[in-house]
Amino acid sequence: MDSPPFRPKAIPAHLTNGTPPRSNPTEVRDRKERDNLFAAIQSSNRGRQAINFEGPNGYFPKKSSSANMDGKPIHDGDTIVHSEIDVESFVEEAVAPTPLATSRAHSPYTQHPTIDFDGLSWPSRGTRQRKEATEEEKDERLQKLAGAVRTILECVGEDPDREGLLATPERYAKALLFFTKGYEENLRDIVNGAVFHEDHDELVIVKDIEIHSLCEHHLVPFMGKMHIGYIPNRRVIGLSKLARIAEMFARRLQVQERLTKQVALALSEMLQPQGVAVVVESSHLCMVMRGVQKTGATTTTSCMLGRLRSTAKTRDEFLTLINRR
Repeated sequence: MDSPPFRPKAIPAHLTNGTPPRSNPTEVRDRKERDNLFAAIQSSNRGRQAINFEGPNGYFPKKSSSANMDGKPIHDGDTIVHSEIDVESFVEEAVAPTPLATSRAHSPYTQHPTIDFDGLSWPSRGTRQRKEATEEEKDERLQKLAGAVRTILECVGEDPDREGLLATPERYAKALLFFTKGYEENLRDIVNGAVFHEDHDELVIVKDIEIHSLCEHHLVPFMGKMHIGYIPNRRVIGLSKLARIAEMFARRLQVQERLTKQVALALSEMLQPQGVAVVVESSHLCMVMRGVQKTGATTTTSCMLGRLRSTAKTRDEFLTLINRR
């Protein structure tokens, strides 16, 4: 009985090139995750639209079923603008995967552009005009703002000409410009070269950084504490710079969720670390003084990137060290 013909088995690719199969090194994996993060941010750099969870893709609606933030349909000729971005030519297929369809470890997502080191760091429409204003333009801006405050005083039923309120419009105008001084600051000036090469790859944490900001929905304060941690990748930053970065982003019209993510992404972009974690705990006066009026309510937000997002043990270590476990 003849034996069946010999058929050589296919040689695995890792044997032909002499390298055994193995998992990607940590640095390669972290770099890939970081690249995917910023690719997702750039592809989502578009105007805000109402979310249609019943749409074909489960998250972003088709153009024909789009709606603006008031719930009204958007016609073909309309353009939605966030900051100064024209999104008429937005390609739907380029949208980053929704976090609703992925695990927590693979869901970095934001609708804001990456950091602009050329002066502004997440600029708004009027940021450049304020930052580059001459002394005459600054004085004109102050007087315009003071006039608006005088109008507010009249509208609430006060007499802006009585003794106690005579200088209030100008005082409040100066105070409001200070509350929002973060629009005139940028990361390059704040960091000022204080990034150093250091052979350290363990957690660095600065906690209980006090922050004060203005809620962009009601223009009333929210305040609390921010905890920042990162795992260096041979680069460390001066510790005081972490507090200054938190202050810069807080001194703008904000929502807490965006503030948390902006600080985390700023550190990720500057240091290229193995991981970043930011936790913010604050009390919002728009909940305390008005509306639901719940004086004891606090809000906690977090943003984890790199190993602090993908590795539960490392994330737990950070939360334990800031006494949140």
